[in-house]
Amino acid sequence: MKPDTIVALASGAGRAGVAVIRLSGPASGPTLKALTDRDLPQPRHATRMAFCAPDGGLSLDDGIALWFPGPHSFTGEDVAELQIHGGPAVIAAIIDACLSQAGVRIAEPGEYTRRAFENGKLDLAEAEGLADLVDAETEGQRRQALRQRRGALSAVYEGWRGKLIEAAALIEAEIDFPDEDLPGELLRRAGPLLQALADDMAHHLDDAHRGERIRDGYRIAIIGPPNAGKSSLLNALAQREAAIVSEMPGTTRDVVEVRLVLTGYPVWIADTAGLREAADAIEAEGIRRALERAEEADLRIGLVDGSTDDATEWAAVLRPGDWIVVNKWDQPRGPATRVAAEAALEIGTALYNLSLTDPATRWPVGDLADELSAKVAEALSREEAPVLTRARHRRLVEEAQAALLRAMPALEQGPELAAEDVRVAADQIGRLTGRIDVEDLLDEIFSSFCIGK
Repeated sequence: MKPDTIVALASGAGRAGVAVIRLSGPASGPTLKALTDRDLPQPRHATRMAFCAPDGGLSLDDGIALWFPGPHSFTGEDVAELQIHGGPAVIAAIIDACLSQAGVRIAEPGEYTRRAFENGKLDLAEAEGLADLVDAETEGQRRQALRQRRGALSAVYEGWRGKLIEAAALIEAEIDFPDEDLPGELLRRAGPLLQALADDMAHHLDDAHRGERIRDGYRIAIIGPPNAGKSSLLNALAQREAAIVSEMPGTTRDVVEVRLVLTGYPVWIADTAGLREAADAIEAEGIRRALERAEEADLRIGLVDGSTDDATEWAAVLRPGDWIVVNKWDQPRGPATRVAAEAALEIGTALYNLSLTDPATRWPVGDLADELSAKVAEALSREEAPVLTRARHRRLVEEAQAALLRAMPALEQGPELAAEDVRVAADQIGRLTGRIDVEDLLDEIFSSFCIGK
């Protein structure tokens, strides 16, 4: 049964100079011929054509037509693309004319990419990379998504999958064909292969969630006691009045978050409620949310008013690698300045001094922003092996690694248990790209050991 032909606006919605309408499916060619009353254009060559209502009806527009006969198209099916003028009325008229043809319907969300996957034009990881590329808002996101779209992650996963199939073939051959003339010590050959795979997966997982940070944003939480200047720092970094600034302690009750782009990467900076003993239930909830956001953050900035004698409860939230900022550096030093310096030494973290109250004497916030940019770049911009970009990938790799760690000791007890764990690992890795096929295992067994002659 032939699939439906789908049609949709492939360019952005709204008024534009040029719009692109895409058809995919067996009726793409007949629909293009019906709209132009001409033969199909030469494949993959832009051809100027007049578009009209089918059966020689009302003229609709003049534009460009491109014809991509399957399987040499994005979806693997016959595809036609119409480049037309981007007025809403023109777009609606052309789509209505396409829908008047038998077997043509409006595409569902993501259906073009799904058909490309189902027709073997790209795998799941590449499809996710394409989605990320369309959604990319920063240079870092674009680079990462493009690498994934071009198959960098898929190459890693397929390499693992091939080695798992090889190990599974060794184990299965030991189980199913004990009397055949096969190479000896099959299980002993499988052990180092499984160990190397488990180590490689562990290295892949130990990436500090870099890929997910590039996709979703590097998160920074500003924490500290009330009236330390957290909201002022947020506003200075955002270069706008994002948070309310007041002399009244406890003004910030909820998390106030702004999005910046630093060195081409998305960064979320959160202003949080002041950490102290809560005066009421609302403030207690704000403090709970502040601690929760600090726990989730990639970097915590502990901000303290250096002219006060604030205690150090806020410093307990910090971790090695976080920052401590002493505000009101232009004013007489209070005990809090010494406490902040001692806390910085204790956890081995950076200490910065500035004043958010006196623009004439403060250390420029721009310098702190430059330091933040360098911190984000150091965390996210390393050019290494492709990184995990989604929680789905991390979960499946973790499950595959756990199965391998079970399989290795099981080799000593009997190959049947080890075979099942290796099968589980291969299944999890196959889910990353959408390639799950038991025939691969049979092919490996028969081609490697010449079984079944």
